[in-house]
Amino acid sequence: MKIQRALLSVSDKTGLAGLARGLAGLGAELLSTGGTAAALRKAGVSVTDVSAHTGHPEILDGRVKTLHPKVHGGILQRRAIPADADTCARLGIPPIDLVCVNLYPFEQSPSIETMDIGGPAMLRSAAKNHADVIVLCDPADYPAVLAALQRDGDLPIEQRRALARKAFARTAAYDAAIAAWLAGEPAREIHLRYGENPHQTATFRPDTPPPAEATLAAARILHGKEMSFNNYVDGDAALEAARELHDAPAAIIIKHTNPCGAATGETLAGALAEAWEGDVVSAFGSVIAATRPVDLQTAQILKGRFVEALIAPAFEPEALAFLKAKSRDIRLISLDQPLAAPLPRRLIRQINGGLLLQDADLQAPEAWHVVTRAAFPDALRPLAAFGIRVCTHIKSNAILLAWEPAPGRFAVLGMGAGQPNRVDAMKKLALAKARENIERRGLDPAQVLARTVLVSDAFFPFADNIEAAAEFGVKFIVEPGGSKKDAECVAAADAAGIAMAFTGCRHFRH
Repeated sequence: MKIQRALLSVSDKTGLAGLARGLAGLGAELLSTGGTAAALRKAGVSVTDVSAHTGHPEILDGRVKTLHPKVHGGILQRRAIPADADTCARLGIPPIDLVCVNLYPFEQSPSIETMDIGGPAMLRSAAKNHADVIVLCDPADYPAVLAALQRDGDLPIEQRRALARKAFARTAAYDAAIAAWLAGEPAREIHLRYGENPHQTATFRPDTPPPAEATLAAARILHGKEMSFNNYVDGDAALEAARELHDAPAAIIIKHTNPCGAATGETLAGALAEAWEGDVVSAFGSVIAATRPVDLQTAQILKGRFVEALIAPAFEPEALAFLKAKSRDIRLISLDQPLAAPLPRRLIRQINGGLLLQDADLQAPEAWHVVTRAAFPDALRPLAAFGIRVCTHIKSNAILLAWEPAPGRFAVLGMGAGQPNRVDAMKKLALAKARENIERRGLDPAQVLARTVLVSDAFFPFADNIEAAAEFGVKFIVEPGGSKKDAECVAAADAAGIAMAFTGCRHFRH
């Protein structure tokens, strides 16, 4: 069936221009509303306003724009029933063959005005009449649907039914979130932008009652696009790492759940600027958590820099205005309460066939045994503690170089994460990134390494790790110890003049 007419009205503009161009290329007339029509015209796509199509203007500040017989009659008319065709022809209601709608982000910003009425109505109409109308509510489905239309000119009924089922599931979840909010309850399930990948659907189900600490589940999204599965995963990783540094102005920069940058500072702005320097490439498209309210000076650090989300206890009005003007997409997430030390909790991970449960890696019994001839200066113990706390949040095998750019202020110099062996995490990642950062910033290697501590999340199984660190110029190492080769590692450290301490506590993170 040829797509003669398509109605596009979306809150999330992801993939919109590509879908619209593809439909226009198939000869479809495009109908659209307000912001969607403006976005398409800006992208060079010709559209007809729904108000021009219906002959009736939008009213009540946009509350009524698609609730019109010419819209719903166009969607609901049954092509195989002559009486429907006759009625619609007599009333001048042409058919609408594709409806693409995603809803106001009520779950992220619940209020009376973010309750979408026309959007769910169009989705339900199109889903009901899916035999004749293609319904799209998720940008992840655009490419496959457009490809099928370009290739075959139509969609098989099984695919139409699957899209209809998805639309009804979306409106059901949306209505449930509104009902829960009106009852004074937290939303039981939040529909996410997409899952770990765009072709995966996902939802978020907050705990009831919520934990007695700041969480993303209880946070307010003040601005930005709808959250995705990965945004929540990275955001939670950022928030958990930031808790470890709650006692100072600090910023944690997370990419794929790993802290690629972290720092403390005299001010939050100073901490964020130094954290960004930990890995300026990986920081692009990152999620950031701050331990203090974001002020204008901190917000300005992000000028010209793309981040997915910024999480903080609060945002000062000037900072909020600056960040909103900077990007319509950046997610600004307010915890609405101070960060405190992490509370004990149980962690759950699902595997195929069951659940794994464990205590969170908190309140670890860290010891401190200097095992080398070279003394480990007491003055570097706070730096080592910072390194251990950040390294705890890096995927194993994990190596972290923590340094002191200014007295009492700590930052990540280099990090290696998630490698099958510790030598690669050390040589190919952590040391290589540290070298790159030293050279890029024009720092003196000897001066930097004199106030740098290398931290490993688990013991070194062989002395080759120590030898690689020594060759780089590392002077101080902290590791758990406990390897059969501890004596060889200590001997290698002694031979290189490295001071090394064992903590007796491993911090694997799988």
